Amino acid sequence: MKFGNPQLAYLLWLLVALAVFYLWAFKKRKKAMEAFAQKELLIELTSSLDKGKQKLKIFLVFMAVFLCLFSLIRPQWGFHWEEVKRTGLDILIAIDTSKSMLAEDVRPNRLERSKLAVKDLIKKLKGDRIGLIAFSGSAFLQCPLTIDYNGFMLSLDNLSVDTIPKPGTSISSAIKEAIKSYEGGLKKYKILVLITDGEEHEGDSIKAAEQAKKDGIKIFCIGIGTKEGELIPITDERGDRAFLKDREGNVVKTRLDETILQKIALTTGGSYVRATGAEFGLDLIYEEKLSKMEKRELKSKLRKRYEDRYQIPLAFAVILLFIEYFISERRNSK
Repeated sequence: MKFGNPQLAYLLWLLVALAVFYLWAFKKRKKAMEAFAQKELLIELTSSLDKGKQKLKIFLVFMAVFLCLFSLIRPQWGFHWEEVKRTGLDILIAIDTSKSMLAEDVRPNRLERSKLAVKDLIKKLKGDRIGLIAFSGSAFLQCPLTIDYNGFMLSLDNLSVDTIPKPGTSISSAIKEAIKSYEGGLKKYKILVLITDGEEHEGDSIKAAEQAKKDGIKIFCIGIGTKEGELIPITDERGDRAFLKDREGNVVKTRLDETILQKIALTTGGSYVRATGAEFGLDLIYEEKLSKMEKRELKSKLRKRYEDRYQIPLAFAVILLFIEYFISERRNSK
């Protein structure tokens, strides 16, 4: 036997409360009757009551309450096999891990804010497969497409600006990595979400986006940062806070480039959202776009489904209360 709501078993303590209530009620009634009449008169007045029937009525009420509580715990026995179909999308998240993502124009910084937003997205997924691509000067599949969201989260937590050793930013390499990951699949249900500041230092991202469109990949871009730009904080050799400088010794300022990201999204039929501190945009893309897209059947399997039997104890409880109602506490007349 199994139970559908075992967490409700604590309600059985109500039986103890009911027993305490009956004891209190009988004692109070006895005191009230003793105050009303003398002992000899009291015996004569109560001689018509049948204590055996009184106890039987109490027992029936107790059993009825027990069976009602038992039915709430949902006893189950017997089962049948049920086919369960899982549908969803394939979503690859590509996160920029170049040093510009350390800029703090979005708190705590661009990279950490991106990771927090992806974690919030995970809570909304229902059967969708998700994968992770890290990119800077090149790209690497950090986590293949999976429904193991805990495994994905571990890969996400390990993401840092040191994940890809090659410096710079190559958005095209992230798109090409996504194309390679989706290779051989159906030409729909494929999603790539790019999270970056849009500063591309090498490669041709528009050309890569055109290839992605041919392969049925829709790219949704999230631009993170500000147009005004921000300095890039780093830790120098002495462990002190400093700012990134170029080869000439000038302090580097990183700015959001929305134009390239808008073109990529437009090319593939996706959309572009600019992230802010209050609204990152990933939830918006999922709710307004991804959740409404056609989903494919990813897998089906047979599941053992147990039969609910709560109706049986509930029916017996009703019968016991019905019987209790028609039992008189008085002795049968001779």
